[in-house]
Amino acid sequence: MFLSVVIFLVGLIVLSWSADRFVYGASALAKNIGISPMMIGLTIVAMGSSAPEIVVSAMASANGNMNTAVGNALGSNITNIALVLGITALVKPLVVASTTLKRELPALLVITLIAVAFLFDGELASYEGLILMGLFVFVLAMMAWLSLQVDKEDPLVAETADEIPSNVSTTSALIWVGVGLVLLPLSAHFLVDSAVEIARYFGISDLVIGLTIIAFGTSLPELAASIAGVLKGEDDLALGNIIGSNIFNLLAVLGMPGLIAPGLLDPDVFNRDMWVMLGLTLLLFLFSFDLIGKRIISRTNGALFLASFIGYQIWLFG
Repeated sequence: MFLSVVIFLVGLIVLSWSADRFVYGASALAKNIGISPMMIGLTIVAMGSSAPEIVVSAMASANGNMNTAVGNALGSNITNIALVLGITALVKPLVVASTTLKRELPALLVITLIAVAFLFDGELASYEGLILMGLFVFVLAMMAWLSLQVDKEDPLVAETADEIPSNVSTTSALIWVGVGLVLLPLSAHFLVDSAVEIARYFGISDLVIGLTIIAFGTSLPELAASIAGVLKGEDDLALGNIIGSNIFNLLAVLGMPGLIAPGLLDPDVFNRDMWVMLGLTLLLFLFSFDLIGKRIISRTNGALFLASFIGYQIWLFG
């Protein structure tokens, strides 16, 4: 048991570090070949924030732990909104000003409704996984297109440009991409195997292990990035990381088990967890979306999100 915990923690650290290095290398490489910072931010960086969840979902599905993969997708979205955004708003209220985010927020809500519709029958089928992965490719293409249309005065443009690494040689960028491609699946393999062992030791279901320690662990990069963002005054970037990550979680992370290990879901997915995720997404939409001007996600909103996360954990283990 002790060894499994150590392997899990080491796997989590290596997973997060290798995802960061992969995004660093890929962003630098894209910049070196002339891709705009906004396109890099909306595609490579946004997708990179979900890289740990995507790789863990693929490994869990390949090992036959479909409910762990589904739990990781739903749990990461719940954790991103309720815990990550909750803590971030408590540290500093977020001003939502970017028109780009106002496009992504409705997209997140629509994609969440599609995911709920797919999960509602208690089964994740292969064609549903294929649809989700197809939408993932479509969303990436749309984000690339939107990056070309965005207003240069949009605050997200400057915030994104500041996050792209500079003065990195193409050779160094390629090395970091290679490091990420090797260590991401390797660390995810050990993380999933050790998580399953821990779950069995404590009598926890595969679903709950995905909803809790795996979801929390893979969401730590978003927590660090969001807090750092708001402390630097980059509110739109901090919120954008969460929205982008949640979109990719529902498309790529949830799509993986549909493609690799389709089948029946744990009943708690459609009796409990998908409704919690939908409810939190609706709250995020209501708190941050405003057609006529700026909207602030206040400390009160953050406290409500955090209280929801604590209540959900009590529900899971109560």
